[in-house]
Amino acid sequence: MSLRVPVATLRIFDAAARHQSFKAAALELSLTPSAVSHAVKRMEDSLGVPLFERSGRSLLLTPSGEALKAHTDRAFEELRVGLEMVSARRPQILRLHCAPSFAANWLTPRLSRFIAQHPEVELRLSAGVDYARFDTDEFDADIIYGPPRQKGLEVMPLCEEIVTPLCSPAMAERIKAVGDLLQQPLIQSEFKQVRWPEWFELNGIPRPSLPQGSRFDRSFLALTAAANGLGVALESTLLAETEIASGKLVQPLEGSTRPISYIGHHLVHPHAFRTRAPLRLFKEWIRAELRL
Repeated sequence: MSLRVPVATLRIFDAAARHQSFKAAALELSLTPSAVSHAVKRMEDSLGVPLFERSGRSLLLTPSGEALKAHTDRAFEELRVGLEMVSARRPQILRLHCAPSFAANWLTPRLSRFIAQHPEVELRLSAGVDYARFDTDEFDADIIYGPPRQKGLEVMPLCEEIVTPLCSPAMAERIKAVGDLLQQPLIQSEFKQVRWPEWFELNGIPRPSLPQGSRFDRSFLALTAAANGLGVALESTLLAETEIASGKLVQPLEGSTRPISYIGHHLVHPHAFRTRAPLRLFKEWIRAELRL
C-alpha cells in the first residue's frame, strides 16, 4: 500500500526538521505553530512512527526523522534542479546580498563588466548589515564583512585587504610622521574590525590619546568624509580604489609605516546552491576581478 503524504506536509516537516522548532518553521512558512504541530502529528500518525522527540520546548529528530530528512533534503534539491532546468530559457536570476560599503565602493563600479560578460543573468543586488537569510530562499549568496557566523555554508574568502591612513592631498601635506596624525582629526569607523589604537600600537605609539574626529557607521561614509577634507580615515585600500585612483585620497605615510593586512570580506552561500548557474558565473567573475 502506497503512503500519500502531501508535498505541503513534507515542506512543513522539512522546515521543522531544519529549525528543530515548530515556531521557527511556522514563521518561515507563514503558518501558526499549532498548524505546524498538527500537520507533523498527522504525518506521524500516517507513517506510524514518531519523527520528533518533544520535551518541553525542546524538539529533536528521532532516528526515523533523521532518516526521512535525508531523503526529503535530496528530494527538494532534485525538485529545485528540475525547476531550474525547465526554466533555463527564462532570464537567469542572481539574487545577491552584500555588505553596504563593499557594494557601494567596490562591487557596483565593476558590475557593468559582469553584465557585459553575462547578459543572460539578471542581477538583483541588495545591501545591508544583517546577514542574508537562506532558509527562505530569498538570496543565492551573500558578501559579508567579517568572519562568517552562520554554520553549514560554503565560504570563499575574498582578497587580502590593506588598512592604512587615507586622507585628502591637502591634509597629507601636514603629515610627515606618525605623530603628526595626532594633530589631525581622525575619522572613526564604528564597526570596523581594525581601529586606530591597533594601528598606532603597531607603529610605535601604544594607547595614544586620540584627537576628536567625526564618527561614521559605514566605511563608504568615512571614505567620502576623508576625501572631502573632514579628517584622516583608517580604511581599506580595496574599498578606496576609486578615490585613490582619482587622486581624491592618498596614503600620507605610504612606505614609512606598517599597514595592517586582513581578509575583510567573504562570499558565502549554502552548499546546495553551488549548482546554480548564475552563482557559478558570478563566483568565476569575482575571482578573476580579484585575481584569486
